[in-house]
Amino acid sequence: MERREAVELLSALPFLGALPLTPGAAQRAARFVRELRTVPGQAYAPKFFTAHEWQTVRLLADLVLPRDARSGSATDAGVPEFMDFILVEYPDHQLGMRGGLAWLDIETRRRFGKAFVEADAAQQTKLLDDIAWPDKAPAGLHQGVEFFNRFRDFTASGFFSSEMGVADLRYLGNRFVADWQGCPPEQLQKLGVRYP
Repeated sequence: MERREAVELLSALPFLGALPLTPGAAQRAARFVRELRTVPGQAYAPKFFTAHEWQTVRLLADLVLPRDARSGSATDAGVPEFMDFILVEYPDHQLGMRGGLAWLDIETRRRFGKAFVEADAAQQTKLLDDIAWPDKAPAGLHQGVEFFNRFRDFTASGFFSSEMGVADLRYLGNRFVADWQGCPPEQLQKLGVRYP
């Protein structure tokens, strides 16, 4: 394993614990996405997701990790492709994903009369706000809460095992420090400690 691959894998480890994935699975999926990105202009054809599910996954992943001033979005990092790879390689996870995406559409139709991808941003946000915080979720949304927690962790795993996610962490690696000045004073004060 190259050093770069090790850093990418280590950055995803906190999120992998929430998923039944091995670090090796995340590494293979990240490598798969990197190799896809070397062929510019070629659209990815999902192997697990249906066309509608693919739309939903891309939208939902970007709602979880949107583009900001620091880095691109989850889809910019190849997270949907990462998910598709994992779900093909590890079919035990397919039912939960497919069921969760179906739940999302059913609940959105119940509330707003349309599929999740057809709902407007305020409607999507309202539904996600109801299932994003397990302790605050209204009764009867347990399945949605479980799905969204797993999906959010899956999104973070894909993002932070990508080149973009590693760059977003701003990991500098082992660098020589000629003159160690210690911890900045404002951090020492925040922690309530000081040097002797």
